[in-house]
Amino acid sequence: MEQAFVQVATTVDTEIAARDIAASAVAARLAACAQVGRVQSIYWWAGAVTDADEWTVTFKTTGSRYAALEEHIRSRHPYEVPEILATPILAGDPAYLAWIQAETNTV
Repeated sequence: MEQAFVQVATTVDTEIAARDIAASAVAARLAACAQVGRVQSIYWWAGAVTDADEWTVTFKTTGSRYAALEEHIRSRHPYEVPEILATPILAGDPAYLAWIQAETNTV
């Protein structure tokens, strides 16, 4: 991933799963932080429109940590086809971006 900083989102079926993925990623220094919240999702699945309560997790990380974070999410994700989306952070408070860099730096 070439972008310096990214926000990565995923959704899961339970609060426990969301908190586990969030906490384990932050503990592994794959993300500086992760935010967990409840959402209502409506989507196509298995040929029908599905309406489900889900939990979203939004991670703040660096582009260089994205691949490891993606693998981490995938390895703990309960879904057959997990949502894992990275959105570039085009600008941000320099001190906040420096904090993300420092907290995900494993060197």
